[in-house]
Amino acid sequence: MLLANNPHAGKLLMLGSALLTATGQLFWKWGHDHLLYMIPGFLCYGTGAILMIRAFAIEKLSVCYPLMCTSYIFALAYGSLFLGETFTIQKAAAVVLLGIGVTLTSYDK
Repeated sequence: MLLANNPHAGKLLMLGSALLTATGQLFWKWGHDHLLYMIPGFLCYGTGAILMIRAFAIEKLSVCYPLMCTSYIFALAYGSLFLGETFTIQKAAAVVLLGIGVTLTSYDK
């Protein structure tokens, strides 16, 4: 497996979990109007949960869990790209601050 010998495997799994969680929630948003979108939403969310559990098994909680905040970044991007939401300077600043915070809390020697 690609992640088997990677020292950052837990972090990568958590980033994948954050992406899938945000994607699942996007599908749930669409599923409000079209119920068929609920199915891929549950699949994405469930797969994200499995990746999160695996990440917790191989990485320290204090390093791994802050990466889940990247789901906010993915959600902002999805809102802008797929839902017509405006991306403001305030939101851009929030994304930068989240990125800095995630980097600082996830860095472990």
